[in-house]
Amino acid sequence: MSFWTFFGGFKVSLQQMAKTRVTWQYPLEKKPKSNRLHGRHVLNRYEDGMEKCIGCELCAGVCPADCIYVRGRDNETGDPVSPGERYGFVYEINYLRCIHCDMCVEACPTEAITETKLFEFSFTNRADAIYTKAELLVGDDGRPKHLPWEDWREGDDLFTSAWMRATSPSGNAAYEGRVQWSGELGYGVRAPEGGQSGNRDDAATGIREIRDVFSAHLDDWERNADQRGAEGVRNRLKAHIALRKASIRIPGRRPKVASPKVEK
Repeated sequence: MSFWTFFGGFKVSLQQMAKTRVTWQYPLEKKPKSNRLHGRHVLNRYEDGMEKCIGCELCAGVCPADCIYVRGRDNETGDPVSPGERYGFVYEINYLRCIHCDMCVEACPTEAITETKLFEFSFTNRADAIYTKAELLVGDDGRPKHLPWEDWREGDDLFTSAWMRATSPSGNAAYEGRVQWSGELGYGVRAPEGGQSGNRDDAATGIREIRDVFSAHLDDWERNADQRGAEGVRNRLKAHIALRKASIRIPGRRPKVASPKVEK
């Protein structure tokens, strides 16, 4: 009895050894990110290129870490920066303090500040950790600016406003799929997230089924039909080989974006 008890303790280990490995060869491979991952911020623009930030400082007021510094300025009559009376003249975020709670995004009345999926960045000095408006504001194509210390891959800078596509206030499914936000430079009006309703466009929102993303963690009976049994093993092996061949190289460092610091 003790003999079988001894080897019975290795049952789980032996079962795991027979399963497909789930280790990701980072940094050559990256795990898919959640659609609403809280990464570094961006300042958005309207479709006509005007800035959404009106310098109201609500984001700075609600920030629990006190990491946002904003100062507004009146728009010039002949050359306005934003559609309102004021715009964000100074906008800084100290990422040595930021806890990515997303409260600034929720507080913003104009959808000016949102968070991207970009979270892999490191600094060699404290000054680089303070992102200025010149670094946070999206470019003329509506995409975030690539800073030298950020590790980007294809698609990491897309879907920067996922929080706005959760269109079901208080859990009421009747509101799902209803667009309640303004358009963005380079993207237009974003598609709503899919949910309980049939109004979904996964290609437009970047949503992937968790069954497809983390199929290696599922038991055989939980997999899709084409992923079960011996045939499923062969299909997963082919997909793994294709992924290895298509591994994206680590991007090189780019010149730093010049950005004047504003004295407080």
